[in-house]
Amino acid sequence: MPRVDNNGVSIHYRIEGDGLPIVLQHGFNDNIEIWYEPGTVAALKSKYRLVLIDARGHGKSDKPHDPQSYTSEKFASDIVAVLDELGMKTAAYWGYSRGGWIGFALARHALDRIACFVIGGASGRVTAAEPGREPPVITALRRGVDEYVKLYDGELSPPHRERLLVNDAAALIACGPQRPIEGFSDVVHSIAVPTFLYAGSADPVHDAVRQTASEIAGAQFVSLPGLGHVAANERSDLLLPHVEPFLANALGR
Repeated sequence: MPRVDNNGVSIHYRIEGDGLPIVLQHGFNDNIEIWYEPGTVAALKSKYRLVLIDARGHGKSDKPHDPQSYTSEKFASDIVAVLDELGMKTAAYWGYSRGGWIGFALARHALDRIACFVIGGASGRVTAAEPGREPPVITALRRGVDEYVKLYDGELSPPHRERLLVNDAAALIACGPQRPIEGFSDVVHSIAVPTFLYAGSADPVHDAVRQTASEIAGAQFVSLPGLGHVAANERSDLLLPHVEPFLANALGR
């Protein structure tokens, strides 16, 4: 089980395929398996060396319960630690939801390590809890991961549901949206590598993602009609026809 120690936090990763490297980073309360179920790994591993990473607090990586363990700089440093371990000077980066937020963190803290970005379901804006009200996600997690999963009844495939049920609620609360999530409006204008952003049209963050794309020089944006936040990254049949040509062009294949 490949792992790298990043200042005392063990980060689990997996390698698939061969070729130019692409980091795949999942979203909040998930793990690297999300890239297998819709066929994303199967479609890309014959062309690229895929580096799938369990974010800190998730999957088989360490799960600190201290909120200070989940800063943007620390998430970005985990990606850099894996790249260093593998001897990769640069890599393409594809992140969804919280994984997209980690992509913006990389733009702030380690842009020189990124060849291009694919970011889904995440914008460069600050997001914050409504004053005086705890987000429903955190309220549910305080009652247990099973209560959190109920928030997505009808949206999750059985394997996806089972993955969520085995997560560590205390770690998720520590890195979750109960406090303002750092924005990157000061960073997006400086992104000079090829960038592709996408979101489902039924996702509440859709317009913010589109706005962020307009602020990045030369960035592409794709709206996936009728899809919500969960489905937008699971419909690889709709997404890959856009992402694969972008990657081929950005990486010179």
